[in-house]
Amino acid sequence: MSGQDGRDPRETAEDVLKRIEARGDDHVWITLRPADELLDDAARLPRRWPDPRTRPPLYGMPFAVKDNVDVAGMPTTAACPAFAYVPERGAPLVERLVAAGALFVGKTNLDQFATGLSGTRSPYGACESPLVPGLISGGSSSGSAVAVAAGLVDFAIGTDTAGSGRVPAALTGTVGVKPSRGLVSTLGVVPACASLDCPSVFARTVADGAAVLAVIAGHEPADPWSRVLPAPSPVPPVTGPARIGVPAHLDFFGDRAAEAAFEQVRERLANQGHRLVPVGFEPFLAAGRLLYDGPWVAERLASFGRFAALNPVQVHPVVREILLKGAGLSAVDAFEGLYRLRELRAEVRPTWERVDALAVPTVPTTYTISEMIESPIERNTVLGHYTTFANLLDLAAVSVPAGMTATGRPHGLTLLAPAGTDERLAGLAAAFHEGL
Repeated sequence: MSGQDGRDPRETAEDVLKRIEARGDDHVWITLRPADELLDDAARLPRRWPDPRTRPPLYGMPFAVKDNVDVAGMPTTAACPAFAYVPERGAPLVERLVAAGALFVGKTNLDQFATGLSGTRSPYGACESPLVPGLISGGSSSGSAVAVAAGLVDFAIGTDTAGSGRVPAALTGTVGVKPSRGLVSTLGVVPACASLDCPSVFARTVADGAAVLAVIAGHEPADPWSRVLPAPSPVPPVTGPARIGVPAHLDFFGDRAAEAAFEQVRERLANQGHRLVPVGFEPFLAAGRLLYDGPWVAERLASFGRFAALNPVQVHPVVREILLKGAGLSAVDAFEGLYRLRELRAEVRPTWERVDALAVPTVPTTYTISEMIESPIERNTVLGHYTTFANLLDLAAVSVPAGMTATGRPHGLTLLAPAGTDERLAGLAAAFHEGL
């Protein structure tokens, strides 16, 4: 953490600017903050907190924000230039980060309107994973994940509706913290599915992610989706052996190397003293299918359907195709989907009496940018196989790197548990990640 290593914030900011310039146009950024503003802010930090003992937790840490999150005075595009607006006030989570001493660097690329898990659906280009040339970065929070993985910032803010805070983490070798819904306010966030949306955090370590989450978490009375939930600790707790649920059957869609990599994950968890408990996984998958094959796809129309109808050529073709699926759904379909989700929540509830957390691969396989463009919707569905159910079932999650497969592709582990368990999850995830 830059704020804790004794470096002068202005030196940190200068290094950030040099690294960004050295990478050139890599499609990570949509809007960079003017360099003089960043440097001036960095120079003010030591004057604002002259005593190192009183400096806030994120002092001097450079960070990026996904460009569907408002920052005062900067355009919010949601990766659609015609949609852009300039907010007078930033999202409360951004204001909390700045108040905690963090240095805002710029706004990052994303799958348009946060609709996608690949990072290839943006007019600003597709940024690839820094780990493998040509590999997708994952989405929709593509730029945020790459900014952290490439060492351009210490942490970045993303969002997560279907897995957008976890899939990019796995594909870029970063940590992705998806908090409990309502723990972090979505005020100032362009909604994708307002009832499911959740800001997320990308960091290099679980400890950094936990420190950021502790700053941005908290009830916002003006936010209709905000909830009073246990405040997570800024330091992941030391956790003892736990009951870790593992799906009785896992699908890797023919990727034998990913299957072998997850078997090593299971062995590592067992070696850490955890008791692995087989769990039936079909209700989780059934809940996940409701997101795009059920009425929740129509919720995206409530967010930006009118804009898309008036500006069809400004909407990415794949995003437009997804929106059209929602146009044919009725209020009856919506209620039937809600009833089905309630049934599935009841069906998975006994699982949490048997296990403390659920362990799944973050993604079952990986794709190159060209492979994603060949089959954008079908392969997007594969990428979300182990992520789309989380917010529908009201779960918190943390994705951590789990090394590389035998074929040289990144692999990730996601731990999930019911809302309100963010702190315990951070402890379990930190122990696994630190043990690599």
